[in-house]
Amino acid sequence: MPLSPDHIIRYLNTESDIKIKSELIEILRKRIDKLCFEECQIDRIQCTLAGLCNRRHLLKLRIKSGLSIDDLPKFCYSVHKGVVERFFRNKTIIYRPYDAYLYLIDFLDVFFHGDYRKLNKFISFNKWEDVFEIFDDRIHNRDENFDYLKIDKYLIFKFEDRIHVAFLDENYVLCNANRENITSLELLNGICQLYAQIYFPEVKLTFIPSKHIEISLKVPYEILTKISQEPLDDNNSKVDQYFWNTFWEDLNALTQYCDQISLHEDINKNLEINLHINLLTNNYTEEGNKIRLRYRDLRLIFNFATRIYTEYYIIWI
Repeated sequence: MPLSPDHIIRYLNTESDIKIKSELIEILRKRIDKLCFEECQIDRIQCTLAGLCNRRHLLKLRIKSGLSIDDLPKFCYSVHKGVVERFFRNKTIIYRPYDAYLYLIDFLDVFFHGDYRKLNKFISFNKWEDVFEIFDDRIHNRDENFDYLKIDKYLIFKFEDRIHVAFLDENYVLCNANRENITSLELLNGICQLYAQIYFPEVKLTFIPSKHIEISLKVPYEILTKISQEPLDDNNSKVDQYFWNTFWEDLNALTQYCDQISLHEDINKNLEINLHINLLTNNYTEEGNKIRLRYRDLRLIFNFATRIYTEYYIIWI
C-alpha cells in the first residue's frame, strides 16, 4: 500500500522527535515554494487559467500566516485579485472566488476604488468616523448598495448576498465567505447584528460572551388563534399550511446548527422561539468531533428568522 496523506498526518501527530517533524515540514515547505514560484506563476497562461493549487489556496496559506505581499508569488496574487474584482462586477470568471483572501488595501481598492487610499489611511489610524462618512456617502449619494458593521476587531460588509470580513488586526479580508469556519463568537455576533438590522430589526439578539448568541423570535397570539386545531386539507390558509406542514421541518433542520432551540408562551400568550448559536454545529466528523459553524450555515438560520419576522410578526404588530 502506498504512502497516503493520512499516514503523514498521523505520523506528525504521533512523532515525538521535534527535529524529525521539522525536517518533514521543511520538505513540504520547499515543495510549496517550488510549486508556487518555479512551476506555476512562471507560466503565466497556466497560472491564469489553471493554477496548480485548487482555487489558489496556497495564497491563503501565506496571507493567513502573516506574510507580506513581497513573500507571495506576485503574478498569482494579481490574478487572484482580478478574479475577486471580476466576480464583484459580475463579469466572466474561470471560478467563483469564494473564501478568497486579500490584503485589506487590495480589498478596499476592489470594492471602494476611488476612496481606497483614504480609507486605508483612516482605518490605519482608527479614524472610524471618517471611514463611516465615506461608506455612508457611497450608500446615500452614489447609489451603492451595501451594508456594513464595525464590531470589535472586525469590519463586516454585505454586498447583495455575499459577506466579506475584514480582520483588522491581521490586515486581511475574507471575501465571499462561504465554507470557512467562523472564528470567534464576537464575529458571529457581528454577523447576526448586521443581518438583523437589515432583515429583522426588532428581533431581540442577546450575546453571552464565551457561550452563545440568542435570537428571540415571536409569533403573536393573533396569529396563533388563526391556526386550525388539526390539519384539514390543501385549501387551508397560508398560516395553517406553514405551521402544520413546514414550521416543524424548519425547526428540525435548524437543530443541525443551533446549540439549543426552545419554544414557550410569554405573558401575552405569544409564541417565543429562542435559537442559541455558538461556534459548533451538531454535525460530526468521522472522528466523532463536532464540526465548526461555517458562514454558509447561517443562511438557514437567517432565512428562518426573516420568514417568521416578515410573514408572521411585523404585519401583526
